[in-house]
Amino acid sequence: MQETLSFSSYDGRAVSVFQGDLRALERTVAGSLIWPGHPEYDGARRVWNGLVDKRPGLIIRCARESDIVAAVGFARDHGLELAVRGGGHNVAGRAIADGGLVIDLSAMRRVTVDPRARTVTSGGGATLGDVDGATHPLGLATPLGLVGATGLAGFTLHGGYGWLSRRFGLSSDNLVSARVVLADGRVLRASADENTDLFWALRGGGGNFGAVTSFEHRVYPVGPSVWFGMVVYPLESADTVMRIFRESMAQAPDELGALMVYWSAPEIPQIPEDAHGTPVLIVLLVYTGALEEGERVIGPLRRVVQPLADLSAVTSFTEVQRFFDADYPAGRLYYWKSSYMPELPDEVLAGLSRQTLRRPSSLSSIDVWGLGGAMGRIAVEETAFARRDSPFLIGVEGNWDEASMTKANIEWTRETLRSVERFARGGTYLNFPGFAEEGEALVRGAYGANYERLCRLKAKYDPDNLFRGNFNIGPAHPS
Repeated sequence: MQETLSFSSYDGRAVSVFQGDLRALERTVAGSLIWPGHPEYDGARRVWNGLVDKRPGLIIRCARESDIVAAVGFARDHGLELAVRGGGHNVAGRAIADGGLVIDLSAMRRVTVDPRARTVTSGGGATLGDVDGATHPLGLATPLGLVGATGLAGFTLHGGYGWLSRRFGLSSDNLVSARVVLADGRVLRASADENTDLFWALRGGGGNFGAVTSFEHRVYPVGPSVWFGMVVYPLESADTVMRIFRESMAQAPDELGALMVYWSAPEIPQIPEDAHGTPVLIVLLVYTGALEEGERVIGPLRRVVQPLADLSAVTSFTEVQRFFDADYPAGRLYYWKSSYMPELPDEVLAGLSRQTLRRPSSLSSIDVWGLGGAMGRIAVEETAFARRDSPFLIGVEGNWDEASMTKANIEWTRETLRSVERFARGGTYLNFPGFAEEGEALVRGAYGANYERLCRLKAKYDPDNLFRGNFNIGPAHPS
């Protein structure tokens, strides 16, 4: 190690840290310190999104909660820019502090299930796949997202949509408790009975209030088998299918999860070869209620017009949760944005089809989520997550492999979102945030009426804004 290492401070200054201070820190932690030149450095600084290429001054790979306390204290005492990495899946790359200190929780992935209490407790570095792997063998599940490599921490702290959200609420709605290392080094448990204001903030407020070392979620009996609907329609039929979708979701049972994907026809035997790779609309439906009801519930969206293929069947919920994993590999280039929609007028539907044809990359998609159900019946003020009143969410996913196509794909994603803006309700889902280049306006829009309360809680729990390497909520100080 060099005599000193150079870091970025939270206010942009260069800071030098002496080797002796780093060696003292290294003796304190059970995990490992990884710095530029270390043989593990390049691997450790990489995250899931290949578009993110940042070079932190130091990565502390934590092995236990006390390591996190030490790392937070080191960043605070030296005035370093700080980021917390859970699963490293955040598409905006906020898990890495360029030139700063990264608290890496990726080794803290232990998951334990209490079937009697119907809870699952997960380390701060756990992925959705880790949680599913522990709960599904017991016939249990908690609401999670659609890609197993996603980190549980960022997913939950920003709300968390998935197939079970209409039935059981968001991932954050099912948080029972969390352990948090605060900026001052204290470790608190937040729950409905302890530090209740912090618990309110964690359920949607992101990583603004501390480093979460573990999460306890409720689990429910699900499966093991569910009805999975997958119907592939040619793009020219998309408007017709989407009209049925927007009408049917108003009466859909909570047990139905629905996602419409403007994408490319997969190269599988069930789809005619001459249609492989062509623009299509893929209807994806998951019904987790009684199996004898499932075929009837998903039926209307299977028979709108003649599809290219209908692969609907009873399958295991575990396989449903793995369905997208191969399509989102680590290292691919990703840029995603989103907007909540109060309705899907014909003009929007026509525009989504046009934008599908204009994709620079056939890997890119436009996703239309059916929301509502249980997550929509929770009052806005009940948790920090504020955007509950929209029946639909449009997520625009720029996905590509060639670095030379980066500008074109980012512009397509932004253009597609702009094309629906005048019909939108306002607000962004912070797990699909682009690079959060809109700054405070994006954060205010995401939290709406809850924003000012979050600012006050930020002042209580992190008054100096140490945890700012996120979708930052600034502390509100009395004048």
